[in-house]
Amino acid sequence: MRLVIERVKRSGKQSKSSSRDEEATGDARRDRWRKHRIARRKEFVEAALRALDTHGPDLGMEDVAAEAGVTKPVLYRHFDDKADLYVALGQRGTEILFERLIPAINAELAPVPRIRMALDAFFTVIEEHPNLYRLLAHGRPEKPVSSDVVAEDKELIATALTALLGDYMRMFNMDSGAAEPWAHGIVGMVQNTGEWWLDRRSMGRDAVVEYLTQIIWAAIDGLTRQNGVVIDPNQPLEANKVVQLGRASQSLEETS
Repeated sequence: MRLVIERVKRSGKQSKSSSRDEEATGDARRDRWRKHRIARRKEFVEAALRALDTHGPDLGMEDVAAEAGVTKPVLYRHFDDKADLYVALGQRGTEILFERLIPAINAELAPVPRIRMALDAFFTVIEEHPNLYRLLAHGRPEKPVSSDVVAEDKELIATALTALLGDYMRMFNMDSGAAEPWAHGIVGMVQNTGEWWLDRRSMGRDAVVEYLTQIIWAAIDGLTRQNGVVIDPNQPLEANKVVQLGRASQSLEETS
């Protein structure tokens, strides 16, 4: 999934080296070299993910080079500096998250299982890549980077969730004005709980997911009942609203 790369292109924040690599020249030999550089860069990002597991968020370029089996000068042929690698890791992190999260959010399930699946997708990703999350959320490369990946992902998810909640609220003839603050509140609660959980690990992933599922459902159930709407948490809704995050836009569609 190329969501984060498309987002970075749209905002003009893509690094110089990856921009050069992605430009097709029309010259067959140069384009083969370009594809080779793109593939190598991806290999080095995967090596950086493995190095993060071993060395933690304070890993150096030498750790990434050693994991990749190359020298630092070779690594610097594909990344301008450590900040460039940081941005590439952020792009990969978003791809990993959205590959899990979007299908879960869009699952044609009853409300509570759907909430639970989406939460489990997020907590599974941060459980599998805790040091990547810590690096992106709290790491400080040697020089400032132009992209705050965690903040941008929060905004993307909250924007999509706003549209999703708003569509359902209008379907039930409710005031959809609450959708945006509600969506941002849910995203913030889930992120803060995720950070707490990564630090403490005082309960298993299934337990924290279940607690959050019940809290979020209680808010939905309470608000809908105040408006005279009763939803069965274990029965799929008649209309399944889904999030579509695509190349050019972010929209919602209704499926039958």
